[in-house]
Amino acid sequence: MSKKLLDSINKPSDLRKLETAQLPQLAKELRDFIIDIVSVKEGHLGASLGVVELTIALHYVFNTPNDLLVWDVGHQAYGHKILTERKNKFHTNRQLGGISGFPKRGESVYDTFGVGHSSTSISAALGMAIASQLKGEKRNHIAVIGDASIASGMAFEGLNHAGVTDANLLVILNDNAIGIDPSVGALKNYLTSVKEGKNPKQNNMIKSLNFDYSGPIDGHDITALISELERLKKVKGPKFLHIITTKGKGLQQAEKDQVKYHAPGKFDAATGEILPKSEENLPMKFQDVFGLTLVELAKKNKNIIGITPAMPSGSSMKFMMDAFPDRAFDVGIAEQHAVTLSAGMATQGMIVFCNIYSTFLQRAYDQIIHDVALQNLPVIFCLDRAGIVGEDGATHHGVFDLAYLRCIPNMIIYAPKDELDLQNILYTASLGLNHPIAIRYPRGRGKNPNFNISNSKFQTIEIGKAHLLKKGTKVAVLSTGFIGNNVSKALESIQNKNDFAHYDFSFVKPLDEMLLHEIFGKHTSIITIEDGVIKGGFGSAVCEFAVANNYTNSVKVLGIPDAFIEHGTIDELQQICKIDVKSLEILFSKY
Repeated sequence: MSKKLLDSINKPSDLRKLETAQLPQLAKELRDFIIDIVSVKEGHLGASLGVVELTIALHYVFNTPNDLLVWDVGHQAYGHKILTERKNKFHTNRQLGGISGFPKRGESVYDTFGVGHSSTSISAALGMAIASQLKGEKRNHIAVIGDASIASGMAFEGLNHAGVTDANLLVILNDNAIGIDPSVGALKNYLTSVKEGKNPKQNNMIKSLNFDYSGPIDGHDITALISELERLKKVKGPKFLHIITTKGKGLQQAEKDQVKYHAPGKFDAATGEILPKSEENLPMKFQDVFGLTLVELAKKNKNIIGITPAMPSGSSMKFMMDAFPDRAFDVGIAEQHAVTLSAGMATQGMIVFCNIYSTFLQRAYDQIIHDVALQNLPVIFCLDRAGIVGEDGATHHGVFDLAYLRCIPNMIIYAPKDELDLQNILYTASLGLNHPIAIRYPRGRGKNPNFNISNSKFQTIEIGKAHLLKKGTKVAVLSTGFIGNNVSKALESIQNKNDFAHYDFSFVKPLDEMLLHEIFGKHTSIITIEDGVIKGGFGSAVCEFAVANNYTNSVKVLGIPDAFIEHGTIDELQQICKIDVKSLEILFSKY
C-alpha cells in the first residue's frame, strides 16, 4: 500500500516541499482524514470540508506562522489544525483536555487569533497589519470570512476602515451561500448576482471601498487558487479575493443537506449516513419547547413576532418561520440589529420574542441597555444555550447572562426549572408585561418524557415569586433554573435529607424578598446554586439582600468560578465546577 502524502506532513513547511501537482491528492487525503475522525468523535464537519483546497493553498503560498492567518468563527479550521502540528492530536478535538474545536492562541502559534463568534476576522487581521506596519515588519495578513459572517455589522466596520489604509491585508470571502442555516439578506442576493455574472463590474461594492478585488474563482480549483494567491502576495494595500465553495464538499450527503451536516453527530464515514439515535421516551429539547410553544401562542395572537439572528434551526425558530413566514424573521448574523429591531416593533405594540443564544446576546449589550431597558420596552428575550454548553467550550458557554443582565434596571430575569415552566413563562410574557424579560434555558433536553405541547394547559406565572420544593429544618438550598434538578437528585440520596429545604428561585430579578426574609429567619445556613458565573450572579443577589437586611447567616455560593471554562461534556464540566449531582451529595453530607 503506497504511503499517503498526509503521513509526511506535520507542519506547513512540510507541505511546501510538495509539487503543485500533488496537492489535489493531498486535498482528498485531508478530507478523508477529517471525515474518518469526525464521523466517530463528532464536531463541525461541513465547513471544514468546504475549505480544504483553500486551507492547503494558504499554507502553501504564505509563510505561516510568520504570515498571519485569521479564520472567522473557526468552524472551518479543522484542516488548518491538522496541517499545523496537531494531526496526531486531532482525535482529541473538543474533548476534555484535548484540542479546541476553534482556533485558540494558547494552543498553537499558527492560531493567530482566538475565535468562536463571527465577523471578527477583518478587524483582527487589520489590527495585526497596522501593527506590523508600525514595527517595520514585512508580513502578510489574511482574513478568511464567510458570506454569512461578512453581512454582520462588525465586518463592514473593518472593511470601512481597511479601505482608507495602505495596510497589507488580504480578505478572502469564502462564499458558499450558507452559514449554519442558509444565508439571508440583500447582501446574499448581491453576492449571488456576482457569482452569476449579472452584476456589472462598475457596481462592485468591494472595489468602491478601495479594495483590489478579484474573483469570483472556484475555491476547489487548487491550481487557480495558488496562482491568484501568488499574484495577490505582490499587490500592495487592502485586497479582496472572492472564492466560491461548496459546504460539505467531498461527502455527498453533506453537500446535499448542508444544514444537517454542519455538525451531524456520529455518522458512517463510508456512506455519510448519520447514525440514528433513539429518541424514544426522551424528554423534549428545550429549544423545541420554545419553538412549538411560540407557534401555539402565535395562532391565538396576531401581534406575536419571532426574531432570530441566523439561528432558526438551532433555536427552533424555524417552526414559527414555517407556520407564520410574515411574522418570523431571520436577520442574519446581526445580534445588535435583532435587539433594536425588536425594540422598534415593541414601540408599535407588537409582542416580540427575540431568540438569541446566551453567548451571542453579549454582542448586543448596548442595545439591551440603551434601546430596550432604558425605554422600558417589553421585548421578550429567549436565551437558548444558557449555562454550560459542552464541547464548544469557552466561546460558547452561556454563563454570563445572569450577571450582565441583573445590573440593568427594568429587566426581569427568569430561568425555568423544567419544560412546563418554560412553556408557562412564554405564555405569561405573551399576555403583556410592563418590562423587558430575559428567559434563559439550557442546551439539551428537559426532564419529563411525557411532556407534550398540545396536551399542556397554559398557566400564568406570578412575576417575582419563588417556591418551596422541599421542606427541611437546618439548611436552605436556593437554586435557579434547570440546575435545580441536580439539587433535587442529590437531596434524594443523602442520609441527612431532612436537614435540607430546597427552594426554586426561577426569578433572579425581581427576587422574592418576602420569601427570602422567611428563609433567613428559619435556616442557619444558606446555599445558592446557579449554572452561571458566581461573580455578580444569583448568589451575589442573595448575598446583597443579606447584607442590606443585616442577616448574618452563613451563605455558600455555588456556580461557575471566576475562570473561563474550557471544552468537555456538560457532565465533565459540571464536575469541574462542583455543581454536578455527586459533588452536591458530598457537600450536603458534610452539613
